[in-house]
Amino acid sequence: MSSLPNDRKNSAELSIKKGWLSGVEIQPSSHFEPRAENEAVSLLVVHNISLPPGQFGADHITNFFLGNLDPSIDPYFESIYRLRVSAHCLIQRDGNIVQYVSFNDKAWHAGLSCYQGREKCNDFSIGIELEGTDDIPYTEVQYQQLSRVSQSLIGTYAGLENNIVGHCDIAPGRKTDPGAAFDWPSFRTLLIQKRSV
Repeated sequence: MSSLPNDRKNSAELSIKKGWLSGVEIQPSSHFEPRAENEAVSLLVVHNISLPPGQFGADHITNFFLGNLDPSIDPYFESIYRLRVSAHCLIQRDGNIVQYVSFNDKAWHAGLSCYQGREKCNDFSIGIELEGTDDIPYTEVQYQQLSRVSQSLIGTYAGLENNIVGHCDIAPGRKTDPGAAFDWPSFRTLLIQKRSV
């Protein structure tokens, strides 16, 4: 499926139906598993990713999450193309949103992780990837889109409102994303503004 035209990316409301965002690009990944029936979604994890590292704009991230990454394209891909990982969504540099896994299912984004004494964060979390790196500023439209997605998720999964963290917070010492380049105060301000609209 294709994404919304650029002039509608920031104005259209994002609703969630059966775990899927409306009006975004959908690329279903097989890298997921069902969430336990009694498991409430109670954590939102912000990540970053770029493939190859520090490069933006190609389809490599989507191919990676779908298990279709071609190792011959870049030497770095040889070390990761067999990994089975995914996130629920990716927000690209231009603000395009791609969803890979239903929010009602577990994406494989957190790895070894712990939040407030609970391990295996994939069991109860949603993972959103920003196309970026720890030290390159994210784009304004990425913050806008992340706040829109987050607000929609909060409206659907009440436990998320006060539980939005970086990958670095649930895997300290192992992960550093979304990194020093991520402006948490600006993101939280945007989120408050969207709540009051």
